[in-house]
Amino acid sequence: MKKYSYIIALLMAVVVLASCEKYETYSDMKKKEQDAIEAFISEQGIQVIDQTTFEAQGNKTDLASNQFVKFTRNGVYMQIIREGCGSVLEEDKTVNVLCRFMEKNIKTGDVVVRNDVHASLSSMGSIDVSQFLDKMSVVRTGTTITASFLSGMMYQYHGSTSVPGGWLVPLNYVKIGRPENEGEETAKVRLIVPHSQGTADASSSVTPYYYEITYQRER
Repeated sequence: MKKYSYIIALLMAVVVLASCEKYETYSDMKKKEQDAIEAFISEQGIQVIDQTTFEAQGNKTDLASNQFVKFTRNGVYMQIIREGCGSVLEEDKTVNVLCRFMEKNIKTGDVVVRNDVHASLSSMGSIDVSQFLDKMSVVRTGTTITASFLSGMMYQYHGSTSVPGGWLVPLNYVKIGRPENEGEETAKVRLIVPHSQGTADASSSVTPYYYEITYQRER
């Protein structure tokens, strides 16, 4: 009996040890997330600047140097491709903002969901391309911005009206208007968004995402 008890105890110890080796702590997952972000930055040849440099450049990022500014407070990285036309968001006023976007899982490199593939339809005047855009309701109070999805691919795919915090960061730095004159364009940014500023899916899996997003005011 003692022999059998010893064997059983040994087997249980092996099972427990194997389980411990497979278990990932939240700290382990965050370390892997940061490693994935750093690898992506290196692969893409991104030059990271701090907020002081960003502000000294007039809240702009140098595209020739492939600059992204890292916001220390939330860990989001942002590159402004186009500042946009029109004006910044008004204070304490609800504005509907239309977005084209592409969402990519930085760990796997897979594009998860997007609506920007319909952009080419804009040349076809008989088609209302706004039906392909994600719509969110946005309110700015000082530098604090809140928003919720009203419709679109993000709402359908992720099953939530919650707008990722990372999506709102650029709205303090770009103009939200509608191109009406020759040469005017919508605001466009690139973002690296850590899980804490991402979707519920990103948060639960501790996964960083890369986004390309355009913003324009609804009529």
